[in-house]
Amino acid sequence: MPGSQRPGREVIASTQEEGDRDNPRMASDAVPVLWLCGPPGVGKTSVGWEIFSGLSRDGVEVGYVDIDQLGMCYPESAADPDRHRLKAGNLAAVVANFRAAGARCVIVSGVVDAVHGIHADQIPGAELTVCRLRTGRDELRQRFVGRGDSADLVESVLRDAEDMDASGFADVCVDTSGLPVAEVARLVRERTGGWPLLAPPGAPREAEPDGVATDGPVLWVCGATAVGKSTVGFGVYQTALRAGQMAAFVDLGQIGFFHPAPADDPGNHRLKARNLAAVWRTYRAAGARSLTVVGPVEDEAAVRTYADALPAATLTLCRLHAGREQLTRRIMLRGRGGGWPQPGDPLRGRSTEQLLRVAADAAADADALERASLGDLRVDTDGRTVEEAVAAILAGTGWPGGTLTPLARPRHPGRST
Repeated sequence: MPGSQRPGREVIASTQEEGDRDNPRMASDAVPVLWLCGPPGVGKTSVGWEIFSGLSRDGVEVGYVDIDQLGMCYPESAADPDRHRLKAGNLAAVVANFRAAGARCVIVSGVVDAVHGIHADQIPGAELTVCRLRTGRDELRQRFVGRGDSADLVESVLRDAEDMDASGFADVCVDTSGLPVAEVARLVRERTGGWPLLAPPGAPREAEPDGVATDGPVLWVCGATAVGKSTVGFGVYQTALRAGQMAAFVDLGQIGFFHPAPADDPGNHRLKARNLAAVWRTYRAAGARSLTVVGPVEDEAAVRTYADALPAATLTLCRLHAGREQLTRRIMLRGRGGGWPQPGDPLRGRSTEQLLRVAADAAADADALERASLGDLRVDTDGRTVEEAVAAILAGTGWPGGTLTPLARPRHPGRST
């Protein structure tokens, strides 16, 4: 039975030989894209990451993105109240960039329109397979509340689940009730005919030109592992929203999941920079006045990759710093499940010994960034609350109404606060 075992290279190749004869669409230039959808709490992200990890282990060139990460731009437009069309447009650009990097398939997870499904017309470069995940009402309620979401939203989630059960937009449906993630992932691939059906691998392509360069203020919060980039950066983003701006937020780690990374770019910075430029172009066209970015960067050469991708933007780099003790404490907390449940979190569930090694590496990275004086502004997070760190960034940059010296100008030692 197709998909009864996790296919390796040999199984994928033989399936492709059969699929090519029966599926003329695969001769097109489209990228196989598997979209896992369903109500919040059903397991979309966990299952998507499991499939991505399995294909990566099998040596398949594969990309992954959570669709919510391509729609963090508020307030919403009245013409696109749930940002489904905005997300689909961003996904089209991200899929194209994954393909240019060498991806032979892409996995997407995330909520879609509960009645109408996916705006496939917005994603012309995708050979789309839609798999809807579902579970019973009681189990969905338990999962949703159990992951920390508000109990006040449960009834809305259950109504969406009922609408999806009554819909017909998905190609296949898998019931996740009582099943572990690995078994759901196996069933998804089985029900989708052994997805992905892959064309023979080819050389990475040149990325398509990005078109008109997008202007606007971009504030990038960087620093070592567990220094607080995501939490503090999101606080800065929320400040812009409270100031009445239409503002956007991007986590670089969430738009650069591609395996294997190039040997000369292990951080996937070129791919992340192209995706960042594409997403910001969409957000800016929708009316966003500012963009907050979070993510690590190790040196000036990597920073320049992003600056070159955003030549018309005013890019300000703010580096957070913390000492060894604080980094170790935060890394141990994340290993025990603290922080937001980000897809692909490399710390969650690790042993104490592994986490201590990560903490040592993080402290070394922080020291290296200190010696390089990387960034336009340095903010020490030791002894500061998230709110205090956000306030220090706002005071040092004038954000969201102003910016510090942009990276397009000659570099200088970063200011400290």
